[in-house]
Amino acid sequence: MPEAGTVLAFDFGTRWIGVAVGDRALGSAHPLERIDATRHEASAAAIARLVEQWQPVELVVGVPRPDLGRDDPLTRSARAFGRALGRRHGLPVVEIDERYTSVDAASRLRDAGAGIAQRRTRNDPHAACVILEDYHAQRAAAGRAA
Repeated sequence: MPEAGTVLAFDFGTRWIGVAVGDRALGSAHPLERIDATRHEASAAAIARLVEQWQPVELVVGVPRPDLGRDDPLTRSARAFGRALGRRHGLPVVEIDERYTSVDAASRLRDAGAGIAQRRTRNDPHAACVILEDYHAQRAAAGRAA
């Protein structure tokens, strides 16, 4: 896997999928958009458009890890979403624990002065951004340990 390159991150949900983009070498993360997850063909087409546009070297998917250690239905759905992305686009997929990323994103948006309506529409891509930041932090920690 190259050290540099673009990465797309996804905050999977049954209603919305948040998407963020970043660069591996820079450790950057920027919110992109929110995709309607209830329209499966349209969401697959929107993701394909983003993959074509950004040409990522890797995909990152937020997967909730239940505290009890057993996968719940949302965890299984997020993992299936990641596997499908990897197969469809021929790219490696990294799973990142996404517990509390939506809460973190909402807090950041609130601190930035976003109102309730803005937080509702912008939270998903910002949660994907938090997932991508966690991915970068884990890569940096692994690099220091090696």
